[in-house]
Amino acid sequence: MIFELIFAIKCLQTFAVSGGESLCDVDASIQSQPAHKTRYVMIDALRENESLWNLFTRKEEYNPPALDIHRRFPYYLSKHRDVLEPSVSEFLIRNGLEVEYPGGKRFAVCLTHDVDVVYFSRFQLSYEAARSLRRGQLRKSLAVALHRFSKKINPLWNFEQIMNLERKYDAKSSFYFLALERDDQDFNFKLENMKDQMRDIIDSGWEVGLHGGHQAYNNLDVIKREKERLERIVGREVAGYRNHYLRFEVPATWELLKEAGFKYDATFGYADCVGFRNGMCHPFKPFNLNTNEYIDILEIPLAIMDCTLDGYMRLDWEDAWEIARRLICTVERYKGVLTILWHNTSMSGKELEFYEKILECCCRKGAWMTSGEKIWEWWVNRE
Repeated sequence: MIFELIFAIKCLQTFAVSGGESLCDVDASIQSQPAHKTRYVMIDALRENESLWNLFTRKEEYNPPALDIHRRFPYYLSKHRDVLEPSVSEFLIRNGLEVEYPGGKRFAVCLTHDVDVVYFSRFQLSYEAARSLRRGQLRKSLAVALHRFSKKINPLWNFEQIMNLERKYDAKSSFYFLALERDDQDFNFKLENMKDQMRDIIDSGWEVGLHGGHQAYNNLDVIKREKERLERIVGREVAGYRNHYLRFEVPATWELLKEAGFKYDATFGYADCVGFRNGMCHPFKPFNLNTNEYIDILEIPLAIMDCTLDGYMRLDWEDAWEIARRLICTVERYKGVLTILWHNTSMSGKELEFYEKILECCCRKGAWMTSGEKIWEWWVNRE
């Protein structure tokens, strides 16, 4: 309770916007850049700025004094409060980082969906059916009640609907599936039963990645086992990863994911607050302070998660949109990549309207909206 109160006060301080300033104005000084330099020459230049280097490497997360109930390092414990400003990316842009995207797009949006459940629990079943009835949605209430008997009426079996919505805005995305066994925590579906759906997603040009289970983030054997299970079913190598509940340990999880053969990770963000956890709105290779070396995996940092806005931050939809719009405009200003996580369970009602509002806004601004795998391919080919 005390932590929640402190967090709420700090959020109010963080999200105060200076009066009269347009969040979407492009800073002219950012556009006048010096000659191009390699990314890692510029990142190494961060070492001369101790505060930025400590932020980029997340030094405060090495041996943290406390963690939350899910063993995560939360925003409310961080000394870095200005989480809405990508100060490290700003430094890199001002010192020569040049970023281009396919088709001359102004910035990129990495759209992602974590697939935790495709069947309602008994409690969720009763709640969703009753809620639909109260709203006069008899058809939906029946679909919820009978969802286990037919994929066609199951509102959580909505992968084709999600892809159709994204097609409307010339967008693609990544679906990260849990690959759990029946005795694992949060087991909800047999991965084998998702084979046709996952292959349809891949054949349509979207991505299927691994959503690591509760114990995967700090256990190489578990990561490898879940990766192999998913790859066996989809019949191809899996490039991307995000851990369940955003469980992550700096720098250990990056090292394990590299060892397991992943190309990129999309976990690195706060569950309890939107924004830029290490001041980056661009993909980056992490730096391990213990080994004094870069880790050979690309991080595509997470900025916005659906349940962060209404669950952790307790924002109404109007305030949530102002924050989301601010982040979109900020990433546009620095020609970055905005990573968004919208669960398949958030694709109805106000949540669906909000997601489409994000798509419409980013499309209108000329963003390249694509999967994590495509971001990785584009980024590493420009190294």
